[in-house]
Parts: sequence; structure tokens; C-alpha cells
Amino acid sequence: MRAILFDKDGTLFDFQRTWGAALSDLMMALAREGGGDPEQVARVTGVDPVARRVLRDSPLVAGTQAETMALLRPLLSLPDHVLLARMAAMAEQVEPVPAVALAPLFDRLRGAGYLLGIATNDQEDATRQQLARLGVADRFERIIGADSGHGAKPAPGMCHAFAAGLDLPSAEVVMVGDSTHDLRAGRAAGMPVVAVLTGLAEADDLAAEACAVLDDIGALPAWLGLPPV
Repeated sequence: MRAILFDKDGTLFDFQRTWGAALSDLMMALAREGGGDPEQVARVTGVDPVARRVLRDSPLVAGTQAETMALLRPLLSLPDHVLLARMAAMAEQVEPVPAVALAPLFDRLRGAGYLLGIATNDQEDATRQQLARLGVADRFERIIGADSGHGAKPAPGMCHAFAAGLDLPSAEVVMVGDSTHDLRAGRAAGMPVVAVLTGLAEADDLAAEACAVLDDIGALPAWLGLPPV
């Protein structure tokens, strides 16, 4: 392996602690503002507004902004520009909760010679802003979002683009993610894939798709065979 391509939400960030309350609250606010039925909005988007959590099978977990818009349009009388503005404001305000201490991990991986990247179904600019707030945006060779022109996972376009940009064969890039979308994208691109359990999927959901299932990305150095610190 010469490079590692990470998903973001549920992989670098603990999904529920980062997005659970923010997404649930946003869906309910949009239901009120758009004249929608809150129970229907909650059911379709897969949120629990009482517990302020995202449900395990929610389409918001691995979906793109465009897919979320498509879910909401039939339920609300809000124009697209309002939906986009509200989602962008939420992404700017959310406080990412790292799954592990990110800077020391990335520095250790880079020090061992690995090139790092991100392929996320979130927007590229929002991803850069979130990583910059944590002081780690500069650790990545490339950050690719669903709006970067390479499609969205589970299609392999982002994975192909990352490997090609580094002039590496896909087999020398490991894809790390928390959902079957991530794993299937990596496999379709010819990459080995590693699953982590800091998203909403459980080990049984991921094991059939992955070369390995780790508790979190902090276990990567040992999986890669790096010596203990």
C-alpha cells in the first residue's frame, strides 16, 4: 500500500456525535417552515426527532446533497435555493467530533510514507472547512467531494480520480470507510477496502464487503504493520 483514501463522516468523524442532532433538528425545522408533516419527514429521511439521532438505515448517512434534496422536494413547499442554503448553514455550524485524535494519526501515516486523501459524498468546500477547523486539511494530497466532478459513491469515480491523480495503480490505494457505499466504491475501483465502526453500520453489515473491520481508524497503523509507537 502506498496511499490511503478515507471517507469523512463516520470514518474521520463519529457520525452520530457529529451529525445526529444537527440533521434531526434540521429536518424538523424544514418540515415546519415548508408546511410538511413532521412525522412523514422524519420517516422518509430516517431521523428520530425525539432522541435527536439519525437512524441506522437513514438515506442521509451515505447520501449526497442532491439525494437529500430529492427526498425533501415532494414533502415540502420550499424552493431549492432555500433548502441548499439551510443545508450549507448547518454544515458550516456543525462541530465535527473526530473518531480519534486525527493530527497524530495522519502525521504517523504520512511519516511512514503513505499519501492520504478523502472521498466523501459531502460537498468538497464543506469538507475542507470542517477539516480546517480541526487543523488537518493540509494532511491530504486531494479532497474529493460529490460535487468535484467524479460522481458519488458507491460508483468508483472518486476512487479512480484519486489513484490517477497520484499516478498509482488502484491496488496500491486502500479505501477506508464506514458504509457499504464506501466499500463498494473502493472494490469497484480495484482497491482493497477496510471498514470502521464509527458510523452507524455494524460489523455484520460490513464484514462481507471488507478486507478487515476495525473499531476505528486509530487501528490502521497496526493493520498496516507499522511498529507500535
